[in-house]
Amino acid sequence: MSTFVLLYVFVCLVGEVQGQDVQTDFNDLGKLMLVGFAAAIVFALAFTFVRLRLREKNPEQPGFISISAPVEKKEKAGT
Repeated sequence: MSTFVLLYVFVCLVGEVQGQDVQTDFNDLGKLMLVGFAAAIVFALAFTFVRLRLREKNPEQPGFISISAPVEKKEKAGT
């Protein structure tokens, strides 16, 4: 759910930037690329952090289901 909110905010910001009639020269494009790269890194880190937190809350289930009961050892040592 939070991913969709972040994506929506990102789309709104891109729409605002594209809506402005600002002419950029070649030097400004380099700055825009650096800002975009930094934004991509921040987004990737946030996404990874959220996934790890969700994995901690809901641990994965085992890949198989056993229908036999585990064997318990009831013998005492030395007898």
